[in-house]
Amino acid sequence: MTQRARTEDATEGVPGGTTVGAGAEPDVPYRPGGLTAAEVADRVERGEVNDIPVRSSRSTLDIVRGNVLTRFNALIGVLWVIMLAVAPIQDSLFGFVIVANTGIGIIQELRAKKTLDGLAVLGETRPTVRRDGAATEVPTSDIVLGDLIELGPGDKIPVDGTVAEADSLEVDESLLTGEADPVLKKPGDTVMSGSFVVAGGGAFTATKVGRAAYAAQLAEEASRFTLVHSELRSGISTILKYVTWMMVPTATALVISQLVVKDTDVRNSVARTVGGIVPMIPEGLVLLTSVAFAIGVIRLGRKQCLVQELPAIEGLARVDVVCLDKTGTLTEGGMDVTELRPLGGADEAYVRKVLGALGESDPRPNASLRAIVDAYPDNDDWRCTEALPFSSARKYSGAAFSEGDGQTSAWLLGAPDVLLPDGDPVLDDIDGLNRQGLRVLLLARVGGDLDDPHITAKAQPTALVVLEQRLRPDAADTLAYFADQDVAAKVVSGDNAVSVGAVATKLGLPGADRTVDARRLPQEREPMAAALEDGAVFGRVTPQQKRDMVGALQSRGHTVAMTGDGVNDVLALKDADIGVSMGSGSEATKAVAQIVLLDNSFATLPSVVAEGRRVIGNITRVATLFLTKTVYSVLLAVLVVAAQVEYPFLPRHLTLLSTLTIGVPAFFLALAPNTERAQPHFVRRVMRYAVPAGLIAAAATFTTYLLAGAHYSGPEALAAETSAATLTLFLVSLWVLAIIARPYTWWRVGLVAAMAGGFLVVLVVPWLQEFFALRLVGTTMPWAAVGIAAAAAALLEGAWRWVDRRVPA
Repeated sequence: MTQRARTEDATEGVPGGTTVGAGAEPDVPYRPGGLTAAEVADRVERGEVNDIPVRSSRSTLDIVRGNVLTRFNALIGVLWVIMLAVAPIQDSLFGFVIVANTGIGIIQELRAKKTLDGLAVLGETRPTVRRDGAATEVPTSDIVLGDLIELGPGDKIPVDGTVAEADSLEVDESLLTGEADPVLKKPGDTVMSGSFVVAGGGAFTATKVGRAAYAAQLAEEASRFTLVHSELRSGISTILKYVTWMMVPTATALVISQLVVKDTDVRNSVARTVGGIVPMIPEGLVLLTSVAFAIGVIRLGRKQCLVQELPAIEGLARVDVVCLDKTGTLTEGGMDVTELRPLGGADEAYVRKVLGALGESDPRPNASLRAIVDAYPDNDDWRCTEALPFSSARKYSGAAFSEGDGQTSAWLLGAPDVLLPDGDPVLDDIDGLNRQGLRVLLLARVGGDLDDPHITAKAQPTALVVLEQRLRPDAADTLAYFADQDVAAKVVSGDNAVSVGAVATKLGLPGADRTVDARRLPQEREPMAAALEDGAVFGRVTPQQKRDMVGALQSRGHTVAMTGDGVNDVLALKDADIGVSMGSGSEATKAVAQIVLLDNSFATLPSVVAEGRRVIGNITRVATLFLTKTVYSVLLAVLVVAAQVEYPFLPRHLTLLSTLTIGVPAFFLALAPNTERAQPHFVRRVMRYAVPAGLIAAAATFTTYLLAGAHYSGPEALAAETSAATLTLFLVSLWVLAIIARPYTWWRVGLVAAMAGGFLVVLVVPWLQEFFALRLVGTTMPWAAVGIAAAAAALLEGAWRWVDRRVPA
């Protein structure tokens, strides 16, 4: 007897022409065949459709607005307009650079949006809806009011509704209510969007669709492309806040100093004032972070990896523990029956009939039962009278049959060590099979109600079904990668611990010989965390235990990633710092995971980790460059105000310096390979280098400026003083770049050399000298500028080493 036939029997109490459940349309009766095509079209025309605009990315308007309308762009825009009015065009170059940078940011994020939207369509869940008497898969957005939606294990409930058919239907509502225990649903009960099926099956009538559904707004917000709520983003925001506090009073004092105190040409004073304010703004840092994230999404998208929340790239880079579910992650979904062992003199032919009937009793078999279905064809003479679907909490399924000769029987199929008491001699044979990495199920005859929680006490062992799991060919290499990267891998499975350990051993997992039966784990968080630190393989883990294990590891300061594809992984995926789901996984797992591997390839995971490390490590590097500029710009302004002298630079000078020592090299460094694990405390890690580097750069530059002021005289003295100060600042900034670029590779050395060559070209080409107002006068002061820069470089090296020793990150 099929599940559909049984579920129709279960709904006989529902009147044929009445509405099912409060809130449904009065003209929508429950019919086993669902709505007709005409009724669906009518509801679409009336707007009664699940039209939530669930998006994987920001809209184009949001992207443009987010890149253009920033407070720093507004400030730079005002300064740009002023410079266009009072100074030559070369002093307005900083404005054109900002326009170009903003355009690059918009283009890259639009590319990322296109990638994300395309992947989201591939990974979109398609509920099964019954229409015109036939089951068909439709996009979630095509569900209409009154649709009859079929449910099976792992299915996410897409809209609110009322149960119409139920066959041991158990629904987990913990993501909505916080209640961990599954709820048994019967015809007439309400189901809410955002919950998911953990066992059994059935169908429900949609009573609330679109934004009227309970979890619609939550689902919409959770699925959007985000660039915020990460340590990196919040750290940059904190830095920008501090910069703003420093910049406002310093810039105000500089304006007063240059325009009021100094009795010089107003246009020149305005130009030099703007030249002092613009470099205080680390405007490129935010842009570069957006570009790095966007390019990361594009790179991962090419590998069929859907990043549902962008901070997941950063989060996975910080991961130091990854919890792996064995089935579907280390092993492929399929299995093969390799042996059938009758017990207690049972007739093998009869056992085959039982297994065939059990396979037919579940219309949505899991991997183990599907292997049994393939091995033992259905016996048409037997009729299923009661079914108990598999539950990962119970570790077994069951069914009762009316046999062809009038006899009746009831059976359980599941984990031997759950169905049998400790010390049973059958378990000794099973232990040997488990040590070979084989999966073993016990077929046991029972009497009484299958729903009885103590039914296992009456189990009579009848046969062992031995299954062989197919190892993923890429699993061993992936585990080796994690070991090389100091990421601890913990295999957390509902299967027998010895069997799981044997599989892990075949794959070369360190510590696979230390297997732990999770039923013996302490329940208190601290002792559990200690056991998890020591062990590597855990078997017989319940869904709630998976969740508790994630929390225990997090309590020890670990950043935890959880992979899985089954409904039993949902709670742990939700609580983990990063949830990773397989593309073939259940709808529920894909809904809560931040990363979905659409090609089901576990080998993609190292690419995600590497991409995250590249983004975070490189942004930390280049942030030091940007903030060194901010520190020396603020300090130079303070020194100028205190000394009551003219600001040494025009905007064109600092545009040139920023381009050669920050802008161009930062772009290359931000996209370079980087495998070091991301470290916490982003702000402290950046500022501990940027502050001393900025102080040394400002002190060296101002020293050269004062010496040049004493050395030169005449109407062209200020230009000569500026040129000497510019030379010192460039050389010191270039040395900071050289330190940041370590460890050296051929292209990093080439990058630093190219930037030095670019500045040298400006110094020797006459028209560039005139364009940038850079002309070194004489030999004494230029060489003095070089000497001061060399001394500053030595100080930089000493300061960098001192910071490494004395100022921990």
